[in-house]
Amino acid sequence: MQQRNIFAGPYLDRAAHLRQDPAWFAAALADERSRAIPVWNSRNLIAEGEAPRAVYLQLSHLPAERRNDADLILLGRFGETNFFAYEVESLEPPALQSGARFEDLRAVASILPIDEAGLLGYARAIVSWRRRHRFCGSCGARTLPARSGHVLVCSDPACRNEQFPRIDPAIIVLVSDGERALLGRQASWPAGRYSTIAGFVEPGESLEDAVAREVFEETGIAVDQIDYHSSQPWPFPASLMLGFTAHAVTSEVRLRDQELEDARWFTRADLVSNRALLPPRQSISFRLIEHWFDAGGSARLRDTHGSSPWIQSR
Repeated sequence: MQQRNIFAGPYLDRAAHLRQDPAWFAAALADERSRAIPVWNSRNLIAEGEAPRAVYLQLSHLPAERRNDADLILLGRFGETNFFAYEVESLEPPALQSGARFEDLRAVASILPIDEAGLLGYARAIVSWRRRHRFCGSCGARTLPARSGHVLVCSDPACRNEQFPRIDPAIIVLVSDGERALLGRQASWPAGRYSTIAGFVEPGESLEDAVAREVFEETGIAVDQIDYHSSQPWPFPASLMLGFTAHAVTSEVRLRDQELEDARWFTRADLVSNRALLPPRQSISFRLIEHWFDAGGSARLRDTHGSSPWIQSR
């Protein structure tokens, strides 16, 4: 069993069978062990220090009018603790706990315990979904939460359309001809950064078809031998990254759709000599590059090459 990607894994019991049990929900609200994960402006509350940690709030610390099944979203149970997410709606970040501040999860995920990173990512993603679906997509009426926050129901009795949390599947692929890896960069990235090829899956398309299409559209390279590697939830805001490896059939790089500023082949020696700034280690893109690099020699990529965050923390 390979090492799991950050944001993935069985970090809690989602307890889906409890989402429609109002008696259990009421008991959980009264349980002093229950905790809430606040999300403000798509940011999570992090305790500062040498070892940053996620901040979980006692439900009694929330405003009384927010302690209900309309505002709180049941995430699940970890041991004897019930976890809920809720959105902090204010223009400025509230001071909820001394020595803590709201941070972008992308900047701190790699230094958090892996279970905490997954739990915060889950909270961030479902709060974002709720915020983006406040109105019915069929008739435009307001939606109301149901099933402990995991369903939004149209308030119009003539419609009653139900919306469920959605994710956006995206493929991400390490293309290689054996001795070289194909990496590309977007113009908005920091100077020198290169990463694996990625793109969203389109309607009516298999994952393998999406891999071949995206690689060809962005780089002009045809591929075969498409193999699944692993997946990673990417809650920025709602993607599921599906990682693959593929073998290059052609070698001439031609930028076709202008999504990439540059794409080129890199040898392992190129990466050792820092010819490319690689993506952060918490990303599946780094894991794919690492998988290819480590399979081709005695050196390990983590021992020879650094990476940096997608964004700079304050």
